[in-house]
Amino acid sequence: MQFIDLQAQYQHLKTRIDKRIHDVLDHGQYIMGPEVFELEEKLAEYVGVKHAITCANGTDALTLCMMVLDVKPGDGVFCPTFTFFATAEAVAFAGATPVFVDSDEDTFNICPKDLEKRIEQTLAAGELNPKAIIAVDLFGLPANYPELERIAKKYDLKLIEDAAQGFGGSINGQRAGSFGDIATTSFFPAKPLGCYGDGGAVFTDNDEYAELLRSYRVHGKGSDKYDNVRIGVNSRLDTIQAAILLEKLAEFPTELTKRNELANQYSKNLAGDLKLPIVPKGYSSSWAQYSVVSKEREKYIEYFNDTSIPTMVYYRTCMHEQTAFSYLGYTKGDFPFAEKLSVEIFSLPMHGYVNKD
Repeated sequence: MQFIDLQAQYQHLKTRIDKRIHDVLDHGQYIMGPEVFELEEKLAEYVGVKHAITCANGTDALTLCMMVLDVKPGDGVFCPTFTFFATAEAVAFAGATPVFVDSDEDTFNICPKDLEKRIEQTLAAGELNPKAIIAVDLFGLPANYPELERIAKKYDLKLIEDAAQGFGGSINGQRAGSFGDIATTSFFPAKPLGCYGDGGAVFTDNDEYAELLRSYRVHGKGSDKYDNVRIGVNSRLDTIQAAILLEKLAEFPTELTKRNELANQYSKNLAGDLKLPIVPKGYSSSWAQYSVVSKEREKYIEYFNDTSIPTMVYYRTCMHEQTAFSYLGYTKGDFPFAEKLSVEIFSLPMHGYVNKD
């Protein structure tokens, strides 16, 4: 079996996707063609925000957020240590300092209690200007945004939702991508909604942010694309990828139902020695990964591999343990729950085309 079966998905959508691609080949508008703007409208409608601005990838989406929020050297941006590298990388790329936060033991997401502790420590130290929080919707489950929004308001911080894994999840009916001041997602092929290459998007209800994003993603252009009014980047979603995503987005609600059915079956059949993922009341997950925890991880991984069931580990190394962030001076034991997860967690196959037998 496949960990993520993109081929089965393509065969299911082949006629529709092929037609979309040929439509692009026929009109020849390969960069910022009509499908890009059609996709942005449908993404905004699905998420429930005013603006969806596509870009080249999920990392660029975070970088664009740093630019829009004017994150700069001397600023501190709080983010989980248990996450993919891009979350903290975008902060450092802006010249700011990532301030890492421990994980919630049950949801694996950023821990609000530890977040507030780290904010207070940063304020007391007086070396950084606390600027923003990046929360990650890890494995498909939205972070605790009711509490995070309270903390952000209390300390006058901007809140960024990294929904690269969370697209399709929700809290009390409010969909991932609509929380905080601004949100991002990735269309990397393995994500819940993925294209056949790289792609990303930024979501916001803020008209000013949206205008800046549309400028920054095309070299800081003004009303005339040859009049650049600010320093930007080159980060546009290819029209062919937008065309593919339009058909995948149309199918996404059905796939999301199937992912949840598979997760429910896993939870029913795997109850026992493994610590299973928890979805709090009122929350729904898009199940980017179905991740379980065991002190005997390697034994389980070997067992599954022997039975031709692939597994993956997300993530073996926390951000504070990465060589690139060694200059921050963190040591082992600073983030006990995250460090525990990194040596005990692993993920099982998850997609909308798994044979339930």
